[in-house]
Amino acid sequence: MKPEIKITIIGAGNLATQLGLTLYNEGYFISQVYSHKLKNAVLLAKRIKGEAISDLKKLSADSSIYIIAVKDDAIESVAGQLNLKDKIVVHTSGSIPIDVLKNCSKNYGVFYPLQTFSKEKSVDFKTIPICIEANNSKTSTTLKYFAKSISENVKKVNSEQRKKIHLAAVFACNFSNYMYVVAENLLKKEKLSLDLLKPLIEETSFKIKNYSPASVQTGPAIRKDKKTMEAQIKLLSKDKDLQKIYTLLSESIGRISPLRSK
Repeated sequence: MKPEIKITIIGAGNLATQLGLTLYNEGYFISQVYSHKLKNAVLLAKRIKGEAISDLKKLSADSSIYIIAVKDDAIESVAGQLNLKDKIVVHTSGSIPIDVLKNCSKNYGVFYPLQTFSKEKSVDFKTIPICIEANNSKTSTTLKYFAKSISENVKKVNSEQRKKIHLAAVFACNFSNYMYVVAENLLKKEKLSLDLLKPLIEETSFKIKNYSPASVQTGPAIRKDKKTMEAQIKLLSKDKDLQKIYTLLSESIGRISPLRSK
């Protein structure tokens, strides 16, 4: 047990669940779990031995850190209902400015775990980068200590850097996963399984551990293989949106050729 830092988690979604479980397993005392849907708060609170609440007016004032782990578009609304004096209040978003919390407390910041989360799949927080930001040096020191207790990769960033990190993550994670969705749908139309591509996907992902992505780019676009690209665009004739995506991405890939020769 780590009684010096008592935690309240505001949220019960994917990130809140995995972060809450990690903190609980590391010995932190989770005082409360809030969700506007009580049943969601109860599900998480039972797993981490906290009190489930669905009314922010029932927040206890005795926690050391209040973690707002809700959807980005709900952070401002939640923050507007908090008045926690000098307690540390953080949100976990990659794109929302730190100042959204300035009226919540004298001490506030950002605790942004750079990973994709789901309730069902456990993650190892030791390997997850955690980006922190704070409005003063004392809060920054506390958040750094707190983050390092669960992760081996803690980085202090400002709001502008964090927005760019989140944008890069959208390209690297969300957009690439959508490409898997597209690939799976193309295969399904031929009654084939995505399993065919999994070794290829794994090898592509493995390469970036040791190489710059630009240096290992392959495919018809980087080879300037116009004949193949024209044939593949034709195969997408029934889906104009995919044709546009294919063309735009191919043109963009073609422009990284100079990077490979440097």
